[in-house]
Amino acid sequence: MLSDIILFDVQDHIAVITINRPDKLNALNKSVFDELDRLVDTVIERPDIRSAIITGAGEKAFVAGADIGEFSSLDSPSGEALARRGQLIFDKIESSPKIIVAAVNGYALGGGCELAMACHFRLASDNAKFGQPEVNLGLLPGYGGTQRLTQLIGKGRTIELLATGNMIDALTAFNYGLVNHVVDRSELISKARSILAVVNVKAPLAVAASIKAAQQAYDADKAGYLTEARLFGELLQTADCKEGVNAFLEKRPAVFKGS
Repeated sequence: MLSDIILFDVQDHIAVITINRPDKLNALNKSVFDELDRLVDTVIERPDIRSAIITGAGEKAFVAGADIGEFSSLDSPSGEALARRGQLIFDKIESSPKIIVAAVNGYALGGGCELAMACHFRLASDNAKFGQPEVNLGLLPGYGGTQRLTQLIGKGRTIELLATGNMIDALTAFNYGLVNHVVDRSELISKARSILAVVNVKAPLAVAASIKAAQQAYDADKAGYLTEARLFGELLQTADCKEGVNAFLEKRPAVFKGS
């Protein structure tokens, strides 16, 4: 029996994966990662599935980030391992021979933005917001965000977003090249389905080869992902990170001291 933490439905050869923690703004935790990993394998392995959509439940969020409460108990090695775990799952999405599209309905922040970027392309509702606010916790993105955001929107814009922690709206994300289409929220899934209906009648081997060939443009050197995970683990042990996490959980401004 499938866990209700992620909903899974297949119609017309399109799988819809819905992260289903709306009360937590669909935040990523270990259980979500485990189930997402398994369901991506299902998409890849089942012959009746030709493509997939990843989205979030509820009106407010695609995925509003990681479950910050889980960070409090992590040391450097376990933090680096957590980052690598997320990176490997997102690599599996990015390397899928079947098209996986992100349908971003609301907030895609932190790990949620990283999940969206791991998909082959993104559609956004007109109320979507994107950002990597990890700097507010004394951290950096750990699931590939430093690498994929740079690939998608360029170094200058990436460093500005990473260093400020600011959010951008759907139209800005479109202008930056982060999303392919912006639509009314009520049309988001139907728009994704209409694109995938076109993909699904194309030659599957040609689609898979196109994904693989395009991905090669970014696969020459994976060292950046390893560096990101190592720095994520190191930052978890800083006083600033402990202050940032505690401030977030206590709903107060953080006071950082550079230590």
